[in-house]
Amino acid sequence: MSSRNRTPDKDSTGNSTAIADQPGAEAAESGRSFAERVGEKSYKPLPDPFGIATDYQARVRLFESRKDRLMAIMFGEGKPEDKPSQAVIDTMKEAGYRWNPTDRVWTHPVRYETARQTRIEAERLYNRVRQMIREDKGIAAGPEIPF
Repeated sequence: MSSRNRTPDKDSTGNSTAIADQPGAEAAESGRSFAERVGEKSYKPLPDPFGIATDYQARVRLFESRKDRLMAIMFGEGKPEDKPSQAVIDTMKEAGYRWNPTDRVWTHPVRYETARQTRIEAERLYNRVRQMIREDKGIAAGPEIPF
């Protein structure tokens, strides 16, 4: 009645021996045993700069570059025809962002001491300018896509 009081199958033996499987093709390819590979880690680097948020209708994107230690906001593809209104540009300048003509983005440095605050302020600025652009273009308020 209890599952604890089971009788062994008639085919099972009292003594069993564990048998190791043959090493996989993975070990044969590298030429090293499992013990030699223990502790090795292969990290896949994250894309840099990586996207934080995108509004496809307003054509505004927020990025962070950890390598360059910058927050970046891009309008469209960065081409002259994608240039935002003067009010948006003034808002970007007031927030401390500067135009980077090489990469065609607005950037702000991320300093070690204030990194978290800079990221928070960048997201707030992104939301503010995307709303300004949506109003300029007559686009109804919509959800942002966080990546």
